[in-house]
Amino acid sequence: MSEYLLTNELIYKSFIFGAQNVIKEKNNLNAINVFPVPDGDTGSNLASMMTSIIERSKLGATSEETIKSIVDAAIVGARGNSGIIFAEYIYGFSLDLKSNAIDEETFLLLAENASNYAYQSIAQPVEGTIITVMRAWSIALKKFKSVASSFIELMSKAYEFVLVELARTPELLAVLKENKVVDAGAKGFVHFIEGFLRALKGDEIKIEIEQVQYIEQSHVDHLDESQNRYCTEALIRGTDFDLKQLKLDLSKFGDSLVVAGSERTIRVHIHSDHPADVFAYLDNIGNIVEQKVDDMKRQFETANHRKYPIALVTDSIADLPESLIDQYQIHMFPLDLLINETNYYDKLTIENLRFYELMDSAKVYPSSSQPNPKTLENLFSFLTTYYEKIIVITVSKAMSGTNQAFVDAAAKFKKTKITVIDSKQNSGAEGLIVLKAAQMIDSNEKYEDIIKKIEKLTGQSKILVSVKTLKYMVRAGRVSKVTGLLGKIMNLKPVISIDEDGNGIIFDKGLSLKSSDKKIQKHIEEIQNNEGIESYAIVHANAEKRAAEYAKKYEKILGKKPTYIMNISTIVAMNAGIGTVAIAYIKGEKK
Repeated sequence: MSEYLLTNELIYKSFIFGAQNVIKEKNNLNAINVFPVPDGDTGSNLASMMTSIIERSKLGATSEETIKSIVDAAIVGARGNSGIIFAEYIYGFSLDLKSNAIDEETFLLLAENASNYAYQSIAQPVEGTIITVMRAWSIALKKFKSVASSFIELMSKAYEFVLVELARTPELLAVLKENKVVDAGAKGFVHFIEGFLRALKGDEIKIEIEQVQYIEQSHVDHLDESQNRYCTEALIRGTDFDLKQLKLDLSKFGDSLVVAGSERTIRVHIHSDHPADVFAYLDNIGNIVEQKVDDMKRQFETANHRKYPIALVTDSIADLPESLIDQYQIHMFPLDLLINETNYYDKLTIENLRFYELMDSAKVYPSSSQPNPKTLENLFSFLTTYYEKIIVITVSKAMSGTNQAFVDAAAKFKKTKITVIDSKQNSGAEGLIVLKAAQMIDSNEKYEDIIKKIEKLTGQSKILVSVKTLKYMVRAGRVSKVTGLLGKIMNLKPVISIDEDGNGIIFDKGLSLKSSDKKIQKHIEEIQNNEGIESYAIVHANAEKRAAEYAKKYEKILGKKPTYIMNISTIVAMNAGIGTVAIAYIKGEKK
């Protein structure tokens, strides 16, 4: 075989073409995703990593610089089982690259290294998956080296070989055979090799991702009870990471564990029922710079058992019990919290009790941040694969940039009808509005009618919050230190609410909790007598006793139990403070 050199420029182009080819097949890969969980997101996860490679990597002055750039981009953008394994494959490929061009022998060595590193990143490797095809690729390159007359021919023969190995994956993994599909991650790797080879041949790739409606994906009827619910991931930076020890320590938190990366940057993937425990551990070993927690139960239902043609999305500030979220297949997007320089996901990666402890002990008071645009795009990328219409209901845009972040992300998905609604509320009031939208979707009301009714409901909803102490509002910057000091001296107990434009306001003031509670009660009685209250909820921040007293009192006044009682979002608690209790309601029609 004649010598062939992969120059720096050709290496870069080949990776970009490989990435583009995977992105093009995103929806098809989602459609055949049944392992390790049939949650229909393998294509979206691989596309996320490949998009990161295209957008973040750069052609360096040397091949070593270029590959390092690609590795960093892959680790940052990696998502899901297959994505993180693939990122580690690329990292392994980069390790023995010394010269500014790659000859045949070096390429074979790098491919073997890549396969080995990918295999080692998995706590419990399973054959019939992406690692099987990665290894087959390395074997095929060695097998055909002596019979191929050129590097292009060698790559072509090896590609034909992995196509056969891909077709064999159902024989190695029962769930694939049962569903008559090949492994989605393995197929994604083959698409990458196809694009890589086309770059070597001088072809061009045009990305055209077709919208796939109502995918009849797999025949999996249910998730096993033993399967963990949350696909939990983190990008961590630090020094001298011991990947073997990390895998050993993390294995106690769940299954499907993959740890990929280098001594300074790692990407962790694990399926767990308790993401907060995973992040409590990770917080002690490095700086958590990025995180992802996907609800695989909801993803599975979306891919296999959608109840409705319309997807309903909201943010985690909407306080709504998990039982109702599950009943109506609502997609809850968790917002970010920054605590002691570590990012957490509201309601998912930090438990309420730990958060309340940190509220009092943190040197720098916790803060929230706007949603990561890329994370929102990934959410819509997944949902638009399965739904033709989406409704998003957000926290008041006057109080948060969350609404605009959703609007910006939705604008990139022009083939799907997406409406983002400003609830002009938060917490329990936002939760009640989301619940009404869910019930309308459940009743098969028209998309346009639901939007009109929800926009009207934003003006018929209200929340009244009884704040136990002003110290948390002072620390959160919601009131000045002077006001806080005066409030402390006067024992001021304000009632906080939201005006018609969605701005937070002091609705009333009392000189004791009993006094502020009476002011809330007077308002509720007036609304009930004049217009009626259709539904209400009681929410609180670690104040179960007060919440129970509220529920008992308002059941007598309104003649019905609250729709629900629950602990509030950590972000709302951060501003209102421990001990807070609130009643949220939706008015009826005028009497």
